[in-house]
Amino acid sequence: MKAQRFSVDTNILIYSIDTDAGTRHEQAQAVMDRLPDADCVLTLQALAEFFHAVTRKDKMPMGEAAAMVHDWMELFPVAVADGRTLAGAVRLKEAESFAFWDAMLVEAARTSGVTRLLSEDMQDGRMIGALRIENPFKQGFDLGLD
Repeated sequence: MKAQRFSVDTNILIYSIDTDAGTRHEQAQAVMDRLPDADCVLTLQALAEFFHAVTRKDKMPMGEAAAMVHDWMELFPVAVADGRTLAGAVRLKEAESFAFWDAMLVEAARTSGVTRLLSEDMQDGRMIGALRIENPFKQGFDLGLD
């Protein structure tokens, strides 16, 4: 079996705490509950976007959001961007028509060895090198950790 390394887009982190999101909340929470047992990294960008979004939209008080980010940083290694990541994201935006911040997140994940990036917002099934984008809310989605 080929090794797989996971990461998640910001939307999965947000849904995992947003009890108003119904089924999406339950699915995202189930994914996030399983990933500590897998090889998973979170990007610094996704963590920062999570904090910004949930505090701006009043989904969580600032202290609670900060504690959640801290907990995730304890559970998962954090992939950070550098100049090479930026250069790769610019190439990805030009060549693959990604939105810039999506390209940054994808490139940070790719350079960290991620093979499965879970996102609702990016094109399900799209391959960028060895990285596959997958929508965990799509019917029939399987995390494949059993």
